[in-house]
Amino acid sequence: MIIRLQFVPKLKNKIEQLEELMVFCKTKINFVSWCLSGILFLATMAQKHKELHAISSRQTLLIFLMLTLFAADTHAQLPDELMKGANKFYQEGQFEQAIRSYEKILGQGFESGALYYNLGNAYFKSGKLGYAIYYYEKGLKLQPNDEDLLYNLKIANSRTFDKITELPKLFIVSWWEGLVTSLGVSGWSFIVVIVFWILLASFAFYFFSRRAPIQRISFFISSISLAVLIFLAVLLFARVNRDATTNYGILLRQTYSVKISPDSKSADAFVVHEGIKFTIEDYVNDWAKIRLADGKVGWIEKNAFGQI
Repeated sequence: MIIRLQFVPKLKNKIEQLEELMVFCKTKINFVSWCLSGILFLATMAQKHKELHAISSRQTLLIFLMLTLFAADTHAQLPDELMKGANKFYQEGQFEQAIRSYEKILGQGFESGALYYNLGNAYFKSGKLGYAIYYYEKGLKLQPNDEDLLYNLKIANSRTFDKITELPKLFIVSWWEGLVTSLGVSGWSFIVVIVFWILLASFAFYFFSRRAPIQRISFFISSISLAVLIFLAVLLFARVNRDATTNYGILLRQTYSVKISPDSKSADAFVVHEGIKFTIEDYVNDWAKIRLADGKVGWIEKNAFGQI
């Protein structure tokens, strides 16, 4: 297993998942800046054709560039030395020290798919399968299509004790879920912004061009862009809603007896082993109600698993 060096600022104030996702989306792409830039772009076009003198074209273009650069500059200074030290520990086979160093980076408020990938590898090498799967899953939440994370997660899952057969779903449901989860919130947000810009540009050409052929082409492109934008907005909303309302957990203990009620003295419902993934449906004090992929339901203590 290899290690990678890239990571990005971690979100803070994780009180509600929906707020967390929207803050993440905001740190990736500053929608306000992009929208203001689009408005200023249209203002420049309008000034050129209608001779508006409230603000000059050069001033508008300068503001546009500043806002664009501000929107792209969302990364904080990274703790390179700490990351290099953790990677050195990993390469030397000192996996416990590497784990402590990677987790120290997380504690300073940074995360990324690459950092979770490295941390998962270190736990995998340490023989802690549950933690390895947990961090691979957290990495995939940020980078759903990362090939290294997907491959290592597949290897780790193949070594778990529990082999769960998922309840069958309708084809349309499986297709929709696959489409929604094919990109993360930031990925869908980026595509939405690109299509939004195409829509703005086509509107500008339509309203300010005096040539009929260009107006017809612009109208056609703007119509298609608007339809695509609406569809992408639905996908983005579905992704945000999915991440905000669906909680998953990974068992970190080697073996655990799931209870039929949130009480340590209650009867056992079934036994699970480290690395198994489940849906978290409810919380009662220090207990969580979980559901396995095969439909089994039970209660587990909060300190026995990690929430993705």
